[in-house]
Parts: sequence; C-alpha cells; structure tokens
Amino acid sequence: MTTSSTTQASDITALCQTLADQAQAASQSLCTIPGRVRDQALRKIADQLLASADALKQANSLDLQAGKDNGLSSAMLDRLELDDKRIASMADSVRQVADQTDPVGQILEGRVLPNGIQLQKVRVPIGVVLIIFESRPNVTSDAAALCLKSGNAVILRGGKEAVHSNKAIAQCVQAGLKDAGIDEYAVQLVPTTDRAAVGELLRKQGQIDVCIPRGGKSLIRAVVEQSHIPVIKHYTGNCHVYIDAQCDDQMAIDICINAKTQRTGVCNAAETILIHKDAADQGLLKKIGQALIEKGTELRGCERTCSQLPNAKPATEDDWHEEYLDMIVAIRVVDTLDQAIKHINAYGSKHTDAIVTSQLDAADAFVKRVDTANAFINCSTRFSDGGIYGLGAEIGISTDKLHARGPMGAQDLTTYKWIAQGTGQIRQ
Repeated sequence: MTTSSTTQASDITALCQTLADQAQAASQSLCTIPGRVRDQALRKIADQLLASADALKQANSLDLQAGKDNGLSSAMLDRLELDDKRIASMADSVRQVADQTDPVGQILEGRVLPNGIQLQKVRVPIGVVLIIFESRPNVTSDAAALCLKSGNAVILRGGKEAVHSNKAIAQCVQAGLKDAGIDEYAVQLVPTTDRAAVGELLRKQGQIDVCIPRGGKSLIRAVVEQSHIPVIKHYTGNCHVYIDAQCDDQMAIDICINAKTQRTGVCNAAETILIHKDAADQGLLKKIGQALIEKGTELRGCERTCSQLPNAKPATEDDWHEEYLDMIVAIRVVDTLDQAIKHINAYGSKHTDAIVTSQLDAADAFVKRVDTANAFINCSTRFSDGGIYGLGAEIGISTDKLHARGPMGAQDLTTYKWIAQGTGQIRQ
C-alpha cells in the first residue's frame, strides 16, 4: 500500500523532472532566437510588470501579512515589500537589461592558424540555470531578465516568505515571453515550497548546468552539500569599512553612516567598522559612534571601543563574523593597516570592503591585499550593486572566484566555445 508521503515524494520527483525537461527544451530554442527578439520580450515583461502593479501589490500584501504573523524582522520585511516605486524600479531594471549589448555571439578572440584554419572564441549561453533565493521578490524579474538576455533557460525557486509575490511576478514574465513568441518555459517558477524539490533539482546533472543560490549561510551550505551540479555561491555580506590613520574626518563619518544605516537589510550594508588607533584617539571614533547612535544603531565594540564609547556593548567573537542585516554594528580599534587587512581576511565574507584614507599607498595596499570581490576606496559599500555598476540588474554578488566574482550581470551568465573553420585541413 502506498503511503501519502511516498506519493508526495513521487509527485515532487515527477514535477522536477518536468521542470528540467521543459527548461532544457526551452534552452535549445533560445540559442537560435536573435537578440532583438529576446530584447523585445524583455520590454514586454517590463510593460506587464507596470500594468500588473495592483495585482503585484495585492499578492505582496499576503506575503507581508504572513511575514508579520511569523515574526519576520523589520529588515526582512523591508526586503520583502513591493510598492509602486519598487515595481517601477523592477520594470526599469528589465528595460536596462534589454538596452544592453547582446553578450551572446561576442567574439572574445580570433586568429588564423598557420595552416589557414580560422579560429574564434565566442561567447555562448550556459544553458539551463537554477536560481534558489530567499525573501526578495525582485530577484524573480531580475533573474528572469538576465537569463533571457544571455540566452539561458532558468528555473527559479523562491522562498516561502515571498511565495505569492514571486508567483505574480512570474506570471508577468511568462505573459511577456508568450507575447514575444518565445517558449514560456524559458522561465519557470518552482510551484512548491517543499524543500524536497530543491534536493531533487540539484541532482539534475546533465540537464541543469549551474546553480546560483542567494540567501543566508544555511541555505547556501545546504545547496553546496546536496548539489551534483556546479554552484556559484553568493554568500553573506559581512562587509567592512576601515578608517585609516590619515583621512578626512567628515568623509569617514558620512561613509560609515551611509554604509550602515542607509538600508540595513541588504548584503552590501556595512556590518563592521575598523578604525586605526591614531584616528580613534584623535576623537574620530567618538564622532562616528555618536553619529551612529543618533541614527538608532546599536554598537558592539572591542575593549578599546567600549572605553571610548560607553554606550557600546562588548563584542563577542561571533560579532566579528555576523551579518546583522539590522541596526547593529561591530567596531574594532586596530593598531595598523596590516591588522585591519588581516581582520577582514579572517572574518569577512569576501563581498565588499572599503577603506577611507588620504594616503595612496594605504589605498593601494588595501586593494591588493584584501581578499574581496569588491574593494572600495573612499566610498560607501552600498555602491556594490549590479544596477550601480551598469549591469541593469544582477543575479547576485558572487563571493566565489570561479566562474564569476562580484555583481553578476548577463555577461557573467555566459561561457564560451571555440569555433574552428577550415577548408579541408587534416592533421598530419
């Protein structure tokens, strides 16, 4: 006799096989569709998002209420919320992707071999991409747009927190695809929040070419442990701002405040501030601390920080590792630039790290030695963003070194193939 759990597992297996089969077929058709047609589809998707704003907000309200009932933090609710401004921004991101140069077919290298064979290295789609993400519903449209632009089919698996929002956005995407005459299975949203579906899809080696997870440490760790296919990791954003011994005080204050408080629930917000002892002892630490407190930030500091900032709580070892995504910041006083770099390389997540300095040699050493995807000099970590970089949107910010690093746009969702054209040459 078949149990209900066995039946459910069988249904999940069948569902995931169907998703993979449909994505693979769509991938084969996409690679023959001209870029102008894919761009036309993107513009239709943007139009659908704007025309469906009321429906998107209504679906989002269900997720927001469920989030509040389940005790989601204010930062997580902020990530989840869709309003007119964010919907317009989603549509604008899709249009920006459409306006970019088509990466597919770009010739990366070309030469004629001594035997007369013409050799080219050409950019091509990866194939089928699986994207697993949490909370932020705009990822649905961003990921769909970037995968379509780069000629890839995509399977999207969003978190349960945004299930209604993601479904509504995916419907807009598929309507745009259908209107442009493109296989609607080029973009598929996994219709279940059952975690078994993730494990099943991660075993589709040979049908799914790469997985890109976006979310917390536990999600990414689980994906890496289960996956039979390559994974490009987008780990947490434990981002740092280091205040050097010589710097502009007001610049340092402004950057720290912006990096920490401008929007706390995002991966490029600063979580740790390191400050050189000379700058700290000359009063800059107190100025930064007071400015953060006035913004409502909780301070957690090393012993030297707490001695100058009585409102700061003693930091624990865990604080140096933490991605708060909240109005909390860890502060440590360091003796040297070298010590700051060692701290970042030991505790950071290789996401985004900034130095505030007036010394060129300090900036140069920081950029060369900090192991990070985004090294910033005298500017806020909040600029670490695919849209800001001119990518239109981003799949996420890769903290890996292979195959892509930092904000990933459409070009980063391609690989390449070598094409050789001869006139009958044979190898002797």
